Amino acid sequence: MSNAEDFRIKHIDTSLHNEDLAPLAPEKRTWGWFEIFNVWSNDIQSLFGYTLAATLFISYGLNGWAVLAGIVLAGFIVMGLVQLTGKPSVKYGIPFPVFARASMGVRGANFPALVRGIVAIFWYGVQTYFASTAVALLLNSLLQPQDPAVYMGLTAIGWLSYVIVCLFQVALFVCGMSWITRFLNWAGPLVYVVMIALMGLIWYKAGPSLLSELGNIFSGTGEYKAGPVAAFFAVVGTMVAYFAAVVINYGDFARFVKSEKQMTIGNFLGLPVSLAFFSLIALVITAGTVVVFGETLTNPTDIVARVDNLTLTIIAALTFFAATVGINLVANFIPPAYDLANLAPAHISARTGGFITAGIAFFIGALWVAFISNVGIAAFVDTLGAVLAPLYGIIVVDYYLVRRRKLDLQQLFSAEVGSAYYFDGGWNRKALIAFAIASVFSVASVWAPVLTQLSGYSWLLGALLGALLHYGLMRGQAQALKRADATV
Repeated sequence: MSNAEDFRIKHIDTSLHNEDLAPLAPEKRTWGWFEIFNVWSNDIQSLFGYTLAATLFISYGLNGWAVLAGIVLAGFIVMGLVQLTGKPSVKYGIPFPVFARASMGVRGANFPALVRGIVAIFWYGVQTYFASTAVALLLNSLLQPQDPAVYMGLTAIGWLSYVIVCLFQVALFVCGMSWITRFLNWAGPLVYVVMIALMGLIWYKAGPSLLSELGNIFSGTGEYKAGPVAAFFAVVGTMVAYFAAVVINYGDFARFVKSEKQMTIGNFLGLPVSLAFFSLIALVITAGTVVVFGETLTNPTDIVARVDNLTLTIIAALTFFAATVGINLVANFIPPAYDLANLAPAHISARTGGFITAGIAFFIGALWVAFISNVGIAAFVDTLGAVLAPLYGIIVVDYYLVRRRKLDLQQLFSAEVGSAYYFDGGWNRKALIAFAIASVFSVASVWAPVLTQLSGYSWLLGALLGALLHYGLMRGQAQALKRADATV
């Protein structure tokens, strides 16, 4: 493929095509490595991302440096995973819902798109709540309310902050991708500046002995019955599961990148490198809170509030808010907007899908403190990841082993009987069987007592099982495609 004509769909079926789902020609792609780097940086730097990293340091009874090593290893694994899902979208300029048609069928792709959309809406609501805590920190510092009443876990300022964040995100989404990209490009680097400043302040208050204590300060504070090695890999698995939602639909971003090389550079700097740096900061700050405040604090807004420095509070609140909102839009708002548009392209645009997403997610985020958070952060992350994992395995093994990296772009938008991705009434029943079996197992590994020792690996196991089952069921078609290529 080399020109705009190659990416133009010649026979448009409005039940499968609109401008948001159409292939993006190379000359219309504007992202380089820096934009991809900022996607990951903002994801890592979000308030939920920090809270998860800090929670991992205190939950498994491991040496602090061991947990850091596990998080960095997860960064390399995620980089490898998104390279696989990103390459076809760079090559063909298509978003995830269209890419999924090759493995699931032109109608069956609605199913993974809907599952991914539901998970993203869930994440969107939760991240919206976390972003609102930064706004609440700012308002509380300026207004100094006395003994505020609490309703469903939030004060009046908490609820006001939540509504402000909801409206701001919708307004930014309406402005378009170019505005969101600019927002990410300044928010990501600025968060690093604030986090480094916060680390320096905590380190100063804790004293010079903090560095020598980092490795031991969390050792033994948690329990993991399977032992330290299993605990290490559980940390890795949970961190991979945190990125699961972005991993599967990474093509929604990769399609905007100018070249595969730019994508690879952005992935490397944004994942293992950025994750290592940010997690080191999280390790120092979290350890410092134990020394300075006598308790472990895992939410940066709580830490900033304790420091009692108005200037730092204002700057930190604004940057934490910006980082969390930025990744929330990219990772949890845009994907379900595309996914919902894929359900009925003739009637639902990406913008309409965004409004639906915002409406549903409002209630999810509003219930986070009172109800949903009681599940526990690690279990919450692992469960959502377990649902998506088999879909990742299916679409990747289908593209690389069944299709052998070849897609017919025109056929991806065709629902004619006998077309390449029509299967049985537009549905690939074999892929659905593989998903059903693998997802039941991966979710059970999180919650079933008999599979407790596998809970940290639920995403990796679900993806692997989905891939193996799909390839086994599709092996006959894979061999037929191979023979057809040999005769050409």
